[in-house]
Amino acid sequence: MDYILTYSLYVVVLSLLMGISTWKLFKKMGYNPLFAFVPFYNYLIIQKETKHPKWWVAMAYLPIIGPIMMTVFHLFLMRHFGKSKFTQVLLTVILPFIYLATVNYSKDAEVESEDELYLTEEEKNAKKKDTFAGSITFAVVFATIVHIFVTQPFGIPTGSMERTLLVGDFLFVNKWSYGYRMPMRPVAIPFLQGTIMDTGQKGNPKDDPKSYVDAVKLPYWRLFQFNKPQKNDIVVFNYPQDSVHTAIDRKDPYVKRCVAVAGDVIEMRAGRLFVNGKPETILGDQQEQHKFIAHAGSQLDVPALYNKYGFLPLQEIQTNEGFVYDFQGLTDQIAKEIKALPQIIDMKEHIWDKDSAAIGYKLNAARDAYTKNIDTTQSIFPINKKWNQDWYGPLKIPKKGDVVTLNQETLPEYQWIISEYEHNKLENRNGKIFINGQETNQYTIKQDYYMMIGDNRDASLDARFFGFVPEENIVGKPMFTWMSLQGAFKDSSSTYQAPFKVRWDRMFKATNTGEVYKTSYWWVAVAILVLFFGWEFFVNLFKKKKQED
Repeated sequence: MDYILTYSLYVVVLSLLMGISTWKLFKKMGYNPLFAFVPFYNYLIIQKETKHPKWWVAMAYLPIIGPIMMTVFHLFLMRHFGKSKFTQVLLTVILPFIYLATVNYSKDAEVESEDELYLTEEEKNAKKKDTFAGSITFAVVFATIVHIFVTQPFGIPTGSMERTLLVGDFLFVNKWSYGYRMPMRPVAIPFLQGTIMDTGQKGNPKDDPKSYVDAVKLPYWRLFQFNKPQKNDIVVFNYPQDSVHTAIDRKDPYVKRCVAVAGDVIEMRAGRLFVNGKPETILGDQQEQHKFIAHAGSQLDVPALYNKYGFLPLQEIQTNEGFVYDFQGLTDQIAKEIKALPQIIDMKEHIWDKDSAAIGYKLNAARDAYTKNIDTTQSIFPINKKWNQDWYGPLKIPKKGDVVTLNQETLPEYQWIISEYEHNKLENRNGKIFINGQETNQYTIKQDYYMMIGDNRDASLDARFFGFVPEENIVGKPMFTWMSLQGAFKDSSSTYQAPFKVRWDRMFKATNTGEVYKTSYWWVAVAILVLFFGWEFFVNLFKKKKQED
């Protein structure tokens, strides 16, 4: 309800701006000037007068798409009054209602004839350009609709989900898997996530130009939520502790496996996951991996290993006694095969010591000098526990309606939920806890939370570090891999850069099914192309037939 009320307020404000800035123009076109203030109908009149597709009006007030369509309508209207020079077009785009008002209240604004009999050759060429621009606009709007309301592409830049999802896989994500989450920043540049460009590592990321208008915001609302994330689902979500973007739907997208849902208890014992006291269920397409340290008498043929095993993030360090290899993502079977190589002296799985809270690590040149570094930017969650990646929990995942006890011991576990995810004012003063100004020792959870962990357990920045993932951060479920490029991203965890190649065998294969042999979705790509180009073909055919009649 809050979403609809806020949305309606924006529609009223936009309609008032449109009416104030164009009422005289509507009167000159022969309409009651009050129609300029009527939502949808005002743009319908513009479409009627400029002889453009009237069904475009249905998209005039949609989030993100609406500003694009409104700009198109404004350009149509200005051209109808002879304002088609470059500077006039630029002013219409950049300062829409201000420039519309300038034209509206001027005395020389008159409707120009569009009768083909009276058009000059230059004007006819301009009209052809308009037709071409209309086709381009349709293409952009069509792609934007699919991107915002149906499915969104994501790339895999890191190896946290290897070997289930590979570095360089590009996925289409179904935004309706867990109910459609309505856009929260309705004024934004299409196809961009959070920022327009990265200004560089030396600058503050918060200073990067945003791809959305943060001041125009809508509350969280999810439509048709018939399902929620289940254990073992691969889920795309917005990174909860993204400090750069305040908008939930503009935070960085992550993809991990949902290992525990609201109400479950999670625990890691020596690198193995237990949920509700039972070992996790390993699906057919899930390849759990761990870190192994190998000592070799001579250098390994890393390219050959990569060609054989695919993803192979590693650090290679030469010592006086040979080479030390830090493999950050090996299955038990691959580790067994590498251990059998003649160069290998010994090889062991690396497991953190119990009650060791340090999460950073550094492999030194001296043999066996594998030391831990404190990294305050990626502290284990919650920060007051002596847990690590391999020895973690037990930790209960909060569920909507849970009443949790608050004290100095439990506060680190719930403080992000209370203050950031559920938007309360939290204060901790003199050992006393205040929520919205009221002292309290308990809190009622307002939404469900989830635990998202990567299959590559020792090379994954996941919920063990950033904590619970709120339901409102859930984007959807990957459908299929539409492109897979080995070497597309530089793996910072590896000293070896994989050669570039296209993985044809992974393209248009389903994800998130739990099956070893994936369903092919080539037909989806074909259907999209047929729908797009077929629509244009039939529209042009209809126009031609109408002209002949």
